[in-house]
This record gives sequence, structure tokens and C-alpha cells, in this order.
Amino acid sequence: MDITDVRIRKVNDEGKMKAVVSITFDDEFVVHDIKIIEGQNGLFIAMPSRKMGEGDFRDIAHPLVSETRNKIRDAIFAEYEKVLAQKAAEAENITEQ
Repeated sequence: MDITDVRIRKVNDEGKMKAVVSITFDDEFVVHDIKIIEGQNGLFIAMPSRKMGEGDFRDIAHPLVSETRNKIRDAIFAEYEKVLAQKAAEAENITEQ
């Protein structure tokens, strides 16, 4: 299973939720609404979830193997860093003009 596309759909500068991501596997299967969250120990990904009962959340889809989770995390963070670098370059170009 290969990750064939990572799309950062929404980037937030404020708050703990930093981005919403969609990831495609083998150009055949997509998972939407993965979130990049700023936690106490840095950034982490939160898989799509649904609220259950008294404020508890349960993942709708998630990797079963830690190696797969790491592969997904690394691909998402690599694309997120690219998007942040593009935003910084665009902001720098605006201030230079």
C-alpha cells in the first residue's frame, strides 16, 4: 500500500488544530478529515473520529500497525512543512513589495 497523494485542505494559524488533511492510498482509496493537532509534546495527527455519548470520541478509520501510522504521519508532516514554507515565502514576497 502506497501513499499516492496528501492534500492539506485547511491550515489554521490560531488554535490547537493546525490543519485538516486528506490522504490517498494507491490512487484508489482516500481518507478525509485527518487533523494535525498541536499538543503538549508537539504536533500529532488525529484520525477521523465521531463523537460517542458523553463527549468520548472514537476513530472512524485508523491504522492497525504502528509502522503504517508512522508512514502516514511522516507523509502528512512532510506535506504540511511544504505548505508552511510556501505560505512563509508568499508572506515574504508581499512584505518586499
